Amino acid sequence: MKTIAFFNNKGGVGKTTLVYHLAWMFADKGIPTLAVDLDPQANLTAMFLTEDRIEEIWPDGDHPDTVYGAISPILRGIGDIAEPHAELITENLSLLPGDLALSNFEDKLSDAWPRCHNQDEAAFRTISAFYRLMKKASDQQNAQLVLVDVGPNLGAINRSSLIAVDQVVLPLAPDLFSLQGLKNLGPTLRAWRNSWQELLKKAPSNNDLILPEGKMSPTGYVVLQHGVRDNRPVIAYMKWMKRIPQVFRESILNELGSNIPSVEDDRYNLSVLKHYRSLMPMAMEARKPMFFLKPNDGAIGAHMEAVRSCYADFLELAKIIGKNAGVEID
Repeated sequence: MKTIAFFNNKGGVGKTTLVYHLAWMFADKGIPTLAVDLDPQANLTAMFLTEDRIEEIWPDGDHPDTVYGAISPILRGIGDIAEPHAELITENLSLLPGDLALSNFEDKLSDAWPRCHNQDEAAFRTISAFYRLMKKASDQQNAQLVLVDVGPNLGAINRSSLIAVDQVVLPLAPDLFSLQGLKNLGPTLRAWRNSWQELLKKAPSNNDLILPEGKMSPTGYVVLQHGVRDNRPVIAYMKWMKRIPQVFRESILNELGSNIPSVEDDRYNLSVLKHYRSLMPMAMEARKPMFFLKPNDGAIGAHMEAVRSCYADFLELAKIIGKNAGVEID
């Protein structure tokens, strides 16, 4: 199981859209993929599932088919995680559905973290709940790749989500707010990683309690939703794009240096994705990724050229992210 979280504490940068499209692309290329919605806003779930299906998995009372339902025994203090439900989307793609009620887990996670210092097994089970859910679900689905969507904050839910993953990809918009988000994010990620490494030394010896390593290695950034004119970012965004490589190195990697490359030459720049304008509303209406739109979905004329360009862009990005994770795309 290779796990990758997509995270920025600045919202509105296209993070969920990125996870959705990459999950479809990996699955289309034959990689068994599990998408996990750990954002209490559940936007990824809303992209994958129809309203009718969401209403079925969010009935009044318990929600056994969501992430919240799976961690509910821990929240209620009556046991460990339940067997997770993975919603089958295609043969190679499944989803651990999110839930608005997941926000109720925040306080429980906040309380459990310091109790891990006392070798409290229940606390370790609470903190590792997301990791163990992902592992169980990926085993069920034989998933090679797990893509995790998390909310735009630095709270306890995201801390437990991120210690559960191997790698972190940072979606960015070329603006002041994304750069400031990077500056806040880097020290927090390092603090979480270091703190978890110390807690692991105090974990109880228990063969049935499998804990995450807490790697959460930053593998790079993806710049999304910039304005384009003649295939170049408009001037208003250029000054912010130029600053991304330096801010990423200083804040995320904790590296200082004078030889900072341009965005185009930066090895941590995984992709600069165009804003596909009217394709996204069509895709939402058709309930499919932008790069799978057909003429009968309304993608005609210049739209079809944009669809082909979108497919090529996401395929190239999937190859890069997959290679970094040790998952090769043919």
